[in-house]
Amino acid sequence: MTRPVLEAEITPGMDPAGVVALARECEKAGFDRVGISDVLLWPDSFMLQALVATRTERVEIGAMVTNPYSRHPAVLAGALATLDEISGGRAFLGLGVGAGLEAVGIDYPRPVRTLRESITVIRSLLDGETVRFSGETVRLEPASLVRPTERRPPLVIGTRSPAVMRLAGEVADRVLVGARYLSPELAATYRAWLSDGADRAGRDVNLIEVAPRLTLCVSENGQAARTSVKRYVAHYVSLLRPTELRLDPGWLDDIDAALDRSKGWYFDHARHDDPELDRLVDDDLVRKFAVAGTPEECVELLETTLGLGFTSLSCNLAAVRRPGNTMESGLSETISAAAEVFQRRGW
Repeated sequence: MTRPVLEAEITPGMDPAGVVALARECEKAGFDRVGISDVLLWPDSFMLQALVATRTERVEIGAMVTNPYSRHPAVLAGALATLDEISGGRAFLGLGVGAGLEAVGIDYPRPVRTLRESITVIRSLLDGETVRFSGETVRLEPASLVRPTERRPPLVIGTRSPAVMRLAGEVADRVLVGARYLSPELAATYRAWLSDGADRAGRDVNLIEVAPRLTLCVSENGQAARTSVKRYVAHYVSLLRPTELRLDPGWLDDIDAALDRSKGWYFDHARHDDPELDRLVDDDLVRKFAVAGTPEECVELLETTLGLGFTSLSCNLAAVRRPGNTMESGLSETISAAAEVFQRRGW
């Protein structure tokens, strides 16, 4: 089996020095890319990306993922150009429609059109053009970057929406697909949507890198790893409700009630998880929605995912939660154990 491209996403719930330390651990472990989550009111993703760029040598660095609503496309182009220069040509930009912006009164009008117009503006600015753009959702008076890039950093779209997936087939360099749950049928559906867009644009869909978004939590204590991601799993079960799993409506109501009683973001280490989640989310469900367990178990789960036809893996790192662990130490445990996974497979 060809070595897959390995991408790690760090959610920055620790101080900047901790983020840098984790990124360096990812580089040492064998990851090829490090993305920093862009989460409203959390430490700023782009400042952290720049800091990571100065302390790493090999990995690509970028936002996982940002949006064109809280950051204007011209602002994103400038940030990406600067990051690419700081990193010596290792930058990428992950884009999606955004999430959680309602808290500051930001809406998400016309997401497909907004993404399309934003990518057009960003690429033109990076190419050194003077851009005048009057679209349906994005406007820009004649403007140009003072220091455009010497290359085109990859633009990555993250989505599970059919309309945005088709757009990705038209315009994206890379695509992050899904929301932690995958099946052979769903993987084929994603590819069909992507191919629709690529055909519409006259592109070869095989030249577009596609990676599934996975939750990764690895520990020598496999049960601790699985328990650590049960809140993640409950969140995505409630969000997606895959029909092929034939989930009991009463059980789903119980999941929703337990999530309502839980506090904080599902990826926040300091969150409170309702105790009922431990009973409601069993190990079999965890295996369907996460790569969590011992290194041996995770090798099998990752190989199953690659067997669906992917050549890249995008891993949202989840911290192992145990008494005395911080978010940083819990993420470090996952990264260290992931390195063992990669070594076992010769990655």
